[in-house]
Amino acid sequence: MEKFPKNPHSIHPKIGYNSTTVKPLSFLLALVLVSTLACSTTSLTETLVPSGSILYQDIFSNPESGWGQLASPAGAAGYANGAYRIVVNQPNVNLWSHPGLDFATIHEEVSLMSPDGPRENRMGLVCRLKDDKNFYFFAISADGYYGIGKMKDGATSLLTGDQMQKHAAILTGTQINRVRADCIGSLLILYVNEVLVGSAVDEDFTSGDVGLLAGTFDEPGADVYFDNFVVYKP
Repeated sequence: MEKFPKNPHSIHPKIGYNSTTVKPLSFLLALVLVSTLACSTTSLTETLVPSGSILYQDIFSNPESGWGQLASPAGAAGYANGAYRIVVNQPNVNLWSHPGLDFATIHEEVSLMSPDGPRENRMGLVCRLKDDKNFYFFAISADGYYGIGKMKDGATSLLTGDQMQKHAAILTGTQINRVRADCIGSLLILYVNEVLVGSAVDEDFTSGDVGLLAGTFDEPGADVYFDNFVVYKP
């Protein structure tokens, strides 16, 4: 297992990474920095707006919108070509970014694509991120697999089976997928291109930040672009 040194001078506090093992998404090591920006007013806004309202959105055209930048041996993350790009340079590594918000009951959506790198990768969404050792994730791969899982106290488990599952709704190769994650009470639901592909039930986390995630398996070089990120009130 490759270990990466924690380096606060090169890792933005709103971007985390860790090393992983195999396709079941077991996380063996979590070397991350915790976000220092939690927006306490967001939860109040969430309770006041009607269902279907936009709670937060970003088209990543402004590099100062709050997602941060990363350049490290593990990979890179930042604004690129009107989108947000995460590149993972080493095998069995996940890297995620989050804007520093706080939501409880939401659905979030993003358009994503992988123009280069291995088709066996991970790319998707994060919700209820308490810190960089505790959150839910919703991932698909460029070869057509999906998984819903959680990291708890730095250890990760899948909630949708022992391994990621194949689904025909996921467009493969370099095609664009629209991914939606619902976090409603204890229910976690993943949609891809408006098709429900998987769901799970878990009660560990009730609120936290949203985010974007990309990762590798045995082959390094995952390259993922994210755009049109929106958080709605269900």
